[in-house]
Amino acid sequence: MSNVKNYAEQGGDKWVVKGILEITDGGGIKIDGTQFTRAVSQSDSTAADITGLKDDFNALLTKLKNAGLMS
Repeated sequence: MSNVKNYAEQGGDKWVVKGILEITDGGGIKIDGTQFTRAVSQSDSTAADITGLKDDFNALLTKLKNAGLMS
């Protein structure tokens, strides 16, 4: 029995991380060939009506898609 926090399960099909996963320079995460990046910050909404809120929300969705966090 091992007490390590991070390990590959038997067969290597699943990684378990109970510690901190640190991605350093040159490292990254891909899912189905899509590289994740940090999403550009979205300012707090100051919308005064539904149309403005919709525009702010759509801007957030675009930033998440551009970062590879949504498809």
